[in-house]
Amino acid sequence: MLTGERSIKAATDTVKFDKLNENDVALAYLPLAWVGDHYLNYAQGLVAGFCMACPENAETAMADLREIGPSFYFAPPRTLELLLTRVMIRMEDAGFLKRKLFHYFIGVARRYGERILNGQPVPLTGRLLYGLGNILVYAPLKNVLGFSRVRVAYTAGEAIGPDLFSFYRSIGLNLKQLYGQTEAFLYVTAQPDGEIYSDTVGPACPNVDIRIAGNGEVQFKSPGMFSGYFKDDVKTAEAMTPDGYVKTGDAGYFDEKTGHLKIIDRAKDVGKLNDGTLFPPKYIENKLRFYPNIREVVAYGDGQDFVSVMINIDLTAVGSWAERNNVVYASYQELAGHSQVYDMVEKHVAEVNRSLAEDKVMAGVQIKRFLILHKELDADDGELTRTQKVRRGFIADRYAPLVKALYDGSKEADISTEVTFEDGRKGTINARVKIRDMKTAPAAAPMGKAA
Repeated sequence: MLTGERSIKAATDTVKFDKLNENDVALAYLPLAWVGDHYLNYAQGLVAGFCMACPENAETAMADLREIGPSFYFAPPRTLELLLTRVMIRMEDAGFLKRKLFHYFIGVARRYGERILNGQPVPLTGRLLYGLGNILVYAPLKNVLGFSRVRVAYTAGEAIGPDLFSFYRSIGLNLKQLYGQTEAFLYVTAQPDGEIYSDTVGPACPNVDIRIAGNGEVQFKSPGMFSGYFKDDVKTAEAMTPDGYVKTGDAGYFDEKTGHLKIIDRAKDVGKLNDGTLFPPKYIENKLRFYPNIREVVAYGDGQDFVSVMINIDLTAVGSWAERNNVVYASYQELAGHSQVYDMVEKHVAEVNRSLAEDKVMAGVQIKRFLILHKELDADDGELTRTQKVRRGFIADRYAPLVKALYDGSKEADISTEVTFEDGRKGTINARVKIRDMKTAPAAAPMGKAA
């Protein structure tokens, strides 16, 4: 339950934060059942007095976006991904010259675009090239997407890939991230202009108080926080601390360098290594899944001395790579066990380890061993939910010999797995799975000390 008074207080703070006013326009296309539409459009619209435009229907929303040209915009990562996919497909059908110009100036944008948007120093040649790219590519592209007039854009709801996030910012879209939930009447944190990082969700919003509990859970008090769950005092009490903070159920921490909040996993899923280091499996899995060659990842480490992962390669992406590199294979199992595929995945794991090493809190959960599974994880085999979420505990039981091998120093392990074929028949796959050791990267020096 959200009160009108608290809702207006919260909206007043964020309207001031993003300098929204009566000259702005927002597109009210989000689901009515979601708090985002009520906050971003109704509450902020009442405070700022901006124009709220409504699409004709769900099917025309993207066309209406181009027609209306909002100045304030919100989209979940999935929507931004779909928009970019459509652009890339259209570019593949364009003429040779257009394709060359597009890819060249997107390269220029990746080098200079974000720095220009953040007000950072950029060489004159870079600014001139970017200016030309804006005339030829970026401005027409934003016009096609309906982003020509967008002054402030947000994304939230799930983790956004750093490449996707950087792409939109590089072409001049002031895309930022926020973290929130219905119990806060949306905003808990948001990124201020000029302080944008793909792996954080910003500092606390104005008048919001955030603290990190002993188990890593993010807890908050905010102007718009809920007054309780409807006719459910028991659930309300469970969601609150004795001193009035709301339990988010998410685990996170404040980055030392930026002061911004990082969300790493659901608090109930965060475990600990034997040395007491927090182990957020989903955070590690998401870092690896951002690579197009990797489809699924299952990370282990709770109650262990180190982190290890099981990896599913993406058959389409790796198959295409194999064809270009004359790597011959007859099945997924054969491709997954190929030494050159292991070499490729090892580079991705090493990059993730370097990324983790740069973060003082996460440096202790670098990956020390990995294997590539001999079959794709499948919902029909009970390994994924129907919404494609990894069932980590079930997989640990099913592949117990592989988990054991990851931690007993074995270089390979035999496994026999029952599978369900598309026609419903059952079968068995036998495999000898290889395991690779990884070197960890040196942890970043503490703040104020030289590396």
